[in-house]
Amino acid sequence: MKITIPSLYEDLSNSISDLKRDKSSIRTSRDIVEEALDRDEPMYGINTGFGALANKRVSGKQLMQLQRNLILSHSVGVGDLIHKDISQLMLQLKIHALGLGNSGISEKTFDRLIYFFEHDLIPAMPEKGSVGASGDLAPLAHMALPLLGYGLFWNKEGTDTIPAEKVLNEHGLNPIDLQPKDGLSLINGTQLMSGYGAYVLEKSLNLMKASDLIAAMSLEALQGSIKPFDERIHEIRPHKGQQEVARNVRELLVDSEILESHRHCGKVQDPYCLRCVPQVHGASRDGLRYCREVIETELNSVTDNPLVFENGDIISGGNFHGQPLALALDHAKIALAEFASISERRTYLLLEGHDGLPKLLMEETGINSGFMIPQYTSASLVSENKVLCHPSSVDSIPTSLGQEDHVSMGSISALKLLEVYQNVEQVLAIELFTAAQALDFRKPLKPGTGVEIAHEYVRDIIPHATTDHYFKDDISKAVELLQSRNMVKEVEQELCPLE
Repeated sequence: MKITIPSLYEDLSNSISDLKRDKSSIRTSRDIVEEALDRDEPMYGINTGFGALANKRVSGKQLMQLQRNLILSHSVGVGDLIHKDISQLMLQLKIHALGLGNSGISEKTFDRLIYFFEHDLIPAMPEKGSVGASGDLAPLAHMALPLLGYGLFWNKEGTDTIPAEKVLNEHGLNPIDLQPKDGLSLINGTQLMSGYGAYVLEKSLNLMKASDLIAAMSLEALQGSIKPFDERIHEIRPHKGQQEVARNVRELLVDSEILESHRHCGKVQDPYCLRCVPQVHGASRDGLRYCREVIETELNSVTDNPLVFENGDIISGGNFHGQPLALALDHAKIALAEFASISERRTYLLLEGHDGLPKLLMEETGINSGFMIPQYTSASLVSENKVLCHPSSVDSIPTSLGQEDHVSMGSISALKLLEVYQNVEQVLAIELFTAAQALDFRKPLKPGTGVEIAHEYVRDIIPHATTDHYFKDDISKAVELLQSRNMVKEVEQELCPLE
């Protein structure tokens, strides 16, 4: 079953259900491993050491201990724990990848992973320690620890952790003995990088629409021109994302009384943050489209080592190397950051008092600072993103005594991608309630239908501000509004689907 970003969670749940019913691919690849063991041929990580120890043969009596030692020795992750939602996604991705039938994992170990998922037993993993090359070794070793009775599980709320030994006892489960190849199949893989990438890109599908909607709100509030969104402009520079954004804004501004009120005002051009929304948002959309293609390819790939094939071959390769992901995740950071960069400029413009708007969007300033300081927060986050967007993929440090002499650092790209996304969400949230405040001063004129729906939705949650107050509440409510996805859904239900 193919996993896609738009239906990520549904696809993964269906995949695991299918694998629970039909484990023929698991059994076939496992039989090949067992047959190869009977022939006593040297096979990397199955009857040899790992990394720089690949030439060290391990005797048959020690093969199970080898796999156990692999998990214990590689569980050296540090830093904060990966959020439970992403940890669960990583577990699902690992199950799906193993189920593709090229890993040779034992059925008993595979069944225990499915049991963990079905009973919300999500291993807790430190976020740091992977170099994104021989798979995400350290985090995935922590994922495997509870199989052995070590490590931690998240509680159901995802607020605390519970020792794995205690949880296994409560479920009447004993730790399992890993079979030859099991440990290597569990920790070789790109599930941290692909998990973070899939998690953020799935959220970005809504964020891209919300960005266009919020920009349209600011355009109306600032009495910007609709002319730069003319379809003919974008037909002669036909980047797909650019055309999608221009089309969205045109749809959102249908039946705008504000547009009609200044149609013949004589203004020639708006600042770039309004006029170039299709070009900037569109370029980020196209960048994220590329990233989505890479991530979806990875979600449906086998990324451990060595790999087991139907004809009986067991081949060592490099599918665990995270370079494709590292480049895409770095690109995704940059693409997302630009949504915030241009959003902050629109927020700033809303405060300047253009075309009849009060400066700082309050009638009585001096005693009130108005909307001055939320823009500071946006500026801070946009600047922070510039640091976070430094590409991790240009770095490499050799590991394993030089055996692993080029690594991707894609895990660092992945962690920073989530930070960038969260900053972008905050910046857009600030523009959202700032634009809503500005639109209040355009009454009784109505904005375009799509903008009006969004404006009313915001006003049901965040009231118009006449004096200074605890703006942090507004930011939090606006972020929750974006995260719920309901504002975009309501606009689409009442108007039309957005690109």
